Amino acid sequence: MDDRYGHDVLAAGWRERMTPRIAEVEASRGLVLELAADGFVGEVMRAGPRELELEDRHGRRRLFPLDAGFLLEGEPVRLLPPRPAPAAPRRRRTASGSFAVEQARARVARAGRIFVEGRHDAELVEKVWGDDLRVEGVVVEYLQGVDLLDAALREDPPSPSRRCGVLVDHLVPGSKESRIAADVAAGPFGAHVLIVGHPFVDVWQCVTPRALGIPRWPDVPRGVDWKTGVCRALGWPAQSQADIARAWQRVLGAVSGYRDLEPALLGRVEQLIDFVTAE
Repeated sequence: MDDRYGHDVLAAGWRERMTPRIAEVEASRGLVLELAADGFVGEVMRAGPRELELEDRHGRRRLFPLDAGFLLEGEPVRLLPPRPAPAAPRRRRTASGSFAVEQARARVARAGRIFVEGRHDAELVEKVWGDDLRVEGVVVEYLQGVDLLDAALREDPPSPSRRCGVLVDHLVPGSKESRIAADVAAGPFGAHVLIVGHPFVDVWQCVTPRALGIPRWPDVPRGVDWKTGVCRALGWPAQSQADIARAWQRVLGAVSGYRDLEPALLGRVEQLIDFVTAE
């Protein structure tokens, strides 16, 4: 004799054991269902959180709630709303604003180079464009002053396969920097060297005042070392070279990406990268 209670007449859950389990199926496009109530058979054309649309073999379409009662291959099913499609992964951008090349290994260094005037220039370029430079295989070297540019070029001469880009501070008409740039452009290496620059006295000024939380960069009187004068005007220690180094780290630390830099620098660095990587 069938004992629906089992051996224990007081056991819980006997109702659930007697109720047939109904399979749960996601209401996905292309599924062929039959409406149990009237036998309408159709393919799921679209489905939402609460309803779905079926199309039969004659092209007729009908809209039903998900819980209308459906059969799948003759068996009752409980339809579940379709799971949302996974969002496409957002492409990471580098600090320079370009799309990152994921899992890319650094390229072997090109023969071409980008020269900058000093260590601070090199550190700022590395922080913002470092990922791009490694992908392109471009090395940045600093000169310790634009006065040494001609000697650096003569030591390892540029050529069509070894282009050199140079980033110069304070490249404005009449400045020492502009005269040196003109001499190099007119010299024997001019065709393979691109010299560009920004109008600021020092690369510190390429960081926007907004990034540092100051209204503007201070004006420094002639005859006063510019970095020392800036630190004093901003109330930062300026007694030693260590103080200046700490001030620069404060400036550099305020930079998280290209939005913290002046456009006058952004365009010039991109221009140099394009120049030295051109085939």
